[in-house]
Amino acid sequence: MLGREFVERFEQFAPQSWAEPWDVPGLQLGDLEAPIHKILVTLDVRPETVQEALDVGADFIFAHHPAMFHPAKTLDLSVPQNQMYATILAHHLTVYAAHTNLDSAPGGMNDWLAAALGLQDCTGLVPSHGQAATTAVTMGRIGNLPRPTTVQAFAEHCRQVFHVAGLRLISHRPTAPVTRVAVLGGSGSEFYTAAVAQGADVYVTGDVSYHPAQDMLAAGLSVVDPGHHIESICEPRLTQLFTTWAAENDWPVTVQATKLNTDPFTFL
Repeated sequence: MLGREFVERFEQFAPQSWAEPWDVPGLQLGDLEAPIHKILVTLDVRPETVQEALDVGADFIFAHHPAMFHPAKTLDLSVPQNQMYATILAHHLTVYAAHTNLDSAPGGMNDWLAAALGLQDCTGLVPSHGQAATTAVTMGRIGNLPRPTTVQAFAEHCRQVFHVAGLRLISHRPTAPVTRVAVLGGSGSEFYTAAVAQGADVYVTGDVSYHPAQDMLAAGLSVVDPGHHIESICEPRLTQLFTTWAAENDWPVTVQATKLNTDPFTFL
């Protein structure tokens, strides 16, 4: 089976045209005309991820975050990222990424996050851009909890659901009731006004910085920031999806999720 054949099937699920205009999904390194036998699914492509692929005999790395989101300006191999690229090419690996197109895809990233939180009756949070803007495809999800809780209790629920050692809570009223929740995986600070406009009691997103957090408080919105790495939920979900496709189509391919944790942060 060729990498191209696998990608053609995947892009029926999450076309590159659904990605945001600034994004760089798709083939990152390698050759889609090369045969593939084993796929390693990962959130991030890091040097240790590439070594894991070599150790387990994977020849195709499927990532959520593009390996070349910030392309190299030189190929100085003393730079770890450049050395990683060299290793990928030297071992004839293929690296492919599905980023904001997977975020927006029905049944994709934000639906997985919403389901993990137990949200019901979900709708899209904000319209996607690019070609996805002409479809019903949306970024983020907003829905209702099956039963009311409090801001603080919901934050603890997030910590447990996403298996994080710690998170940040932005709220003037941690004992306030919560029934309606918005979620957008990754860095979603800029979309908090959509959560407010649609009546969210809490907004779950990552990478919230100082001044946006102040603005969220001023708007009366409680925000739970469990970090960017909660998007690693894609690893088991995609592995299951690809394994199902392989069985349905009789592909001579095996699929494995990474066993590595690429979250760079430690809570003390």
